[in-house]
Amino acid sequence: MPRTSKIRLSADEIAGKALRGEDISAYFNGRLTAVRPVRRGNVDPQPGQARELEERATRLNISRQAVIKALLDRALQEGRPGKLRPRKKVG
Repeated sequence: MPRTSKIRLSADEIAGKALRGEDISAYFNGRLTAVRPVRRGNVDPQPGQARELEERATRLNISRQAVIKALLDRALQEGRPGKLRPRKKVG
């Protein structure tokens, strides 16, 4: 199918064409990026912990989630001797 059409369709419209068996290759450029699924986990810190996380996040100018991820990564690495990665200095 020639790529002469400048009409942009929504993802739902393209999906509809695909379901009808129409050629939708003109809507793709061949440069796809794989997206890993997000795994979520809830954390309920104690009030003092939440306050400390907030203070650290503010001091480092990063999100609380980033602080939690960094601390969790550090804790998990401590349990794996010989697998420590060099720490990146933040802030």
